[in-house]
Amino acid sequence: LDTLVPNPYVAGKSVFGGYCGPAVKPIALKMLTTIAQDELTSTVPISGIGGVSTWKDAVEFMLLGSTTVQVCTAAMKHGFRIVEDMCEGLNNWMDDKGYKTIEDFIGKSVEKITHWEDLDINYHHIAKINQDKCIHCGLCYIACEDTSHQSINIAKGNPYNTYTIKDEECVGCNLCQIVCPVDSCITMEEHRVAPEYINWKQWQEQGLPLNDH
Repeated sequence: LDTLVPNPYVAGKSVFGGYCGPAVKPIALKMLTTIAQDELTSTVPISGIGGVSTWKDAVEFMLLGSTTVQVCTAAMKHGFRIVEDMCEGLNNWMDDKGYKTIEDFIGKSVEKITHWEDLDINYHHIAKINQDKCIHCGLCYIACEDTSHQSINIAKGNPYNTYTIKDEECVGCNLCQIVCPVDSCITMEEHRVAPEYINWKQWQEQGLPLNDH
């Protein structure tokens, strides 16, 4: 902001860089799943890359079809020793799950990925706040009130305010759970609107009002 020249620069000029590290992971997983679900490419060995920083990332890639996993940005930041940590974490996870080889779980989650229009719109979540764990910071209320669905009540108190969920307004976006600093203070509980499965395409074909869901 002092020089008005973006960093990094060469002789006073700059260019836009690439996209790497954890930020690219969702894109990489989407591309990986597209390959793994395609009839023509599903049998081709895939080497996954893009945002692999921990053993958990590596497992996620393998569950979605990667037969091998590559690491770049994380190795640049932490050195090759990070691979040893990944191997240790992977081995511990496999022991806990009872897997003997990576072939036992590669691709296991591919069938769990679908298109948004095929999701069951009668399947809802409603947030619940554990008052015994709540530290009354109000972050959930601020996030919901200012940027989501205004689904949290506030009861003014002295010295602390109390926050509760408006069940009839909550859409289960879990933003409150994400911003909450206390582990397991806010949980998401299943709440079906109706017992039967129906997706967006079926809902529209029946001419039903979209704002009911």
